[in-house]
Amino acid sequence: MAGLVQDKVALVTGAASGIGRATAQIFAREGARVAVADLNLDGCEETAAMIKKAGGDAFAIRCNVARSAEVQAMVEQVVRAYGRLDLGFNNAGVSPAGGRIGEIPEDDWDRVIAINLTGVWLCMKYELAQMTAQGGGVIVNTASIMGLVGERRTGAYCAAKHGVVGLTKTAALEYAKRNIRVNAVCPGSTLTPMMQKGFERDPRLEEAYKQSHPLGRLGTPQDIGEAVVWMCSGEASFVTGVALPVDGGYTAH
Repeated sequence: MAGLVQDKVALVTGAASGIGRATAQIFAREGARVAVADLNLDGCEETAAMIKKAGGDAFAIRCNVARSAEVQAMVEQVVRAYGRLDLGFNNAGVSPAGGRIGEIPEDDWDRVIAINLTGVWLCMKYELAQMTAQGGGVIVNTASIMGLVGERRTGAYCAAKHGVVGLTKTAALEYAKRNIRVNAVCPGSTLTPMMQKGFERDPRLEEAYKQSHPLGRLGTPQDIGEAVVWMCSGEASFVTGVALPVDGGYTAH
């Protein structure tokens, strides 16, 4: 039985761990060939090795998504390897810079915006060019519940993720006639290595995060990945311009 994305070519950024790794594995499980990219090349190579061990086809790319030349080279490398690019999951990101709006250091603001917003735009820029040339494709961007609501002490992160939602909706309108669908996934609190480090610093946070979600638990990277791969599949062929919460009911409040 064919998978949801059988014979497609997928590119996943932020694929060294967490949501990116899980989604890359699900893409491969569902029949795609997968390019896995991250600034952390060792982690990417681990992800690619896991996919190959399970019988899939994958290779690793080192890329800083905040640098235009590296993003362009990444997309070109995928096309050289696989001949095309059907699915782009723009997931690379960094954690929030703490502090109230008036207290965020400018360097922290610049870093969060550069990776979480400009990085997504750069990936879209080169993916859209390739997809337009080949006649279509699908893009999913990682936003966040913080792209849909505000949250204290996460001003740079909220600004970036709200920006991702806006970019997503605009691109969906601009490229619909070119057979390109563009959506965003908005994860709730998800048990990634990045979040686990926070819980290690303050174990009380984990229960607080769980209780903030009506389902009473944290999301898993697999929860997010399954939604992303569905959005990239033909099963979602009439879905574009959507910022989909996968958040255990958090934004239903």
